[in-house]
Amino acid sequence: MLEKMSEMIAEQLNCDAETITADTSFKDDLGADSLDLFELVMALEDEYNIEIPAEELTELNTVGDVIDYLRDKGIDA
Repeated sequence: MLEKMSEMIAEQLNCDAETITADTSFKDDLGADSLDLFELVMALEDEYNIEIPAEELTELNTVGDVIDYLRDKGIDA
């Protein structure tokens, strides 16, 4: 799942997928702002056919957080 997630994040945030790990922080490591994160969440929702409530976004700070979140929702792509 990390590889697919890394590719999606790299495409959305215009960065190198090979530098992305589960510990990569969207804001600190990738310099993502709130608009970047909104667009990423929209892409995740489209890709995995889920809805991520706004109140849960504050818990998604790293790539690993997103992977864990998706797994908790029963998604293991």
